[in-house]
Amino acid sequence: MSFEELLENISPVLKRIVQKVNTRFSFVDEEDLFQEASMHLWVNFRDGRLNNKTDSYILQGCFFYLKNYLRKRREKVSLISLDASINEDGSTLAEKLPSGNSELCFDYVRNKILIEEIRDSGLTKREGEVLSLCLEGLTVRGIGQKLGISHTRVIKLRNNIRRKSHKRNTMTRAKFTL
Repeated sequence: MSFEELLENISPVLKRIVQKVNTRFSFVDEEDLFQEASMHLWVNFRDGRLNNKTDSYILQGCFFYLKNYLRKRREKVSLISLDASINEDGSTLAEKLPSGNSELCFDYVRNKILIEEIRDSGLTKREGEVLSLCLEGLTVRGIGQKLGISHTRVIKLRNNIRRKSHKRNTMTRAKFTL
């Protein structure tokens, strides 16, 4: 049996398992969990660990894998209160959010979290300066002029920032471009 046939056979039950483990308090999308379970199955299929196994055995393994996956991810989640003070002047995140469209608010928060995660990913002082100037909207040449370095060096630093930020396994999937 091919992997595609196996996945097609167990997909309906696997989707119900995903719904079961993804409680209403979960922070992961059901489609993402289904993809995670599919990747887990693919690795086991490729390594030959699913040979001569029943569908029930395979699905039970997926159930335990997903529960463990969510448990590990839950330990790494940081909850942010919109009413908590975010800086010295006592302003809250709710005050800083753009008013109106709720989707804009969510994008704003996702991008702010992503930027903080990038800053926490071990950037050098110069990479931090380049990131800040990118966020201000300066061009590569403008950043180079402001920092007194060549534009090719700015590009290399920007690529280092991207590489470091991609190394961190973030749960935030906001679209962010430097």
